[in-house]
Amino acid sequence: MAGAAARRVSVFPSPQELGPALAQLVAERAAGAGGRFSLGLSGGSLVGILARDLPPAAAAAGPAAPARWLVAFCDERLVPPEHPDSTVGAYKAQLLPRLPGPGPRVLALSPGLSPAAAAADYAAQLRQAFPGEEVPVFDLLVLGVGPDGHTCSLFPGHPLLQEKEKIVAAITDSPKPPAERITLTLPVLNAARMVVFVATGEGKAAVLKRILEGDEENPLPAARVRPHSGQLRWFLDESAAKELTIPVEKHSVL
Repeated sequence: MAGAAARRVSVFPSPQELGPALAQLVAERAAGAGGRFSLGLSGGSLVGILARDLPPAAAAAGPAAPARWLVAFCDERLVPPEHPDSTVGAYKAQLLPRLPGPGPRVLALSPGLSPAAAAADYAAQLRQAFPGEEVPVFDLLVLGVGPDGHTCSLFPGHPLLQEKEKIVAAITDSPKPPAERITLTLPVLNAARMVVFVATGEGKAAVLKRILEGDEENPLPAARVRPHSGQLRWFLDESAAKELTIPVEKHSVL
């Protein structure tokens, strides 16, 4: 499997131990980037984990460190920013105000656009932020995975899994509400210098076994994330990892 040699699976006792390790990884990657640090974030439970643990890690790296960051979102629901389903709204409420100032540059969805127009607008923002790159190369993407194996807004069996040209695609028939979204495509995910998946809870155990140990003819979306030349990391808690039989790196309570 392409990218499999670079895959590392880290297992923590609970999300409370996972969070600081994830935050430390983000801070270390940011420091190692030298100049600008490009970070793509997913929503859901990741927002709370990062909001709790990333600000102290970022502050330890220096009060001006986040000013060098470019933050984008791996997918977004087409709802107003104040809506509880809005990823950018959640990060603006919970994480961004807690980072040391001046804060990062944030690429946010322009409100009120149709799905196709929103995807084109976000793609244009990325093209401007990554000049000269046919496919934007993020320093780090932090992704989640659903119980069905979806990641970003790339769902099992969906035609968007075959998208090879667009860097941002619209989806109007998401099986998980809300139906209208935009998402980064697999070419962008697989161009990143590092991808880290975060999954917690017993409800993810069965699908993680399929993703990490299966050899399916039609792999689940998260299993299709295989960075061409970057690193692939998995951060799991013990509940999510309980069905795995592959070698993992176990981390104890600090």
